[in-house]
Amino acid sequence: MSEPRTAVELDQEAAVRRELEDYYRAGRPPWDSGVTPPELVAMVAGPDGLPPGRALELGCGTGTNAVYLARHGWRVAAVDLVDRAVRQAREKAAAAGVDVTVLCGDATRLDEVGVPGPYELFFDLSCYCGIPPHRRDAYAAGLTRRAAPGATLLMFGYGPEAFDDPISGVTADELEARFAGWRLVDVTPGTNPVPTFWFTLRRAAMA
Repeated sequence: MSEPRTAVELDQEAAVRRELEDYYRAGRPPWDSGVTPPELVAMVAGPDGLPPGRALELGCGTGTNAVYLARHGWRVAAVDLVDRAVRQAREKAAAAGVDVTVLCGDATRLDEVGVPGPYELFFDLSCYCGIPPHRRDAYAAGLTRRAAPGATLLMFGYGPEAFDDPISGVTADELEARFAGWRLVDVTPGTNPVPTFWFTLRRAAMA
């Protein structure tokens, strides 16, 4: 049963959805470059790359990175809030000849999406940093419930200074506070003209 939301919270959620839909309606959003980031490439195919397992991408856009993971042996599920992006991601996976489960849904309401997990890898390319603050604990909790012991979360996020509104952006301190049972193992500044960061979090390994 979903929790009651205030009018302000509903307005924030609707505004985020409208903005995302407008980006995709107008063309390719700035975060959907069509090129897999080198940070994900290093994590998957670098000298110390993770062994293939199950991966969940939050805010998958048109599926570039989900397809990349599938091509490298991962069993991939991907979620996006925007119908148009989901359709394009499914088309991209089909054209690449890879098996990716692409679902339309809210990354903060994973129980409603149908991605039970567990997953060894989570990838988030600027999804979390645009989520209204009142939904961020739900994002962290939903992801944590689906995390295998020792799972990795690789997240790209804009710093709060990159936005004009006060609800967007993400910091290392916030992630450490919200993601109980995870350890922030790396923070690497991005190369964008505004403050951005790559965050790597690791789920505690259970006995």
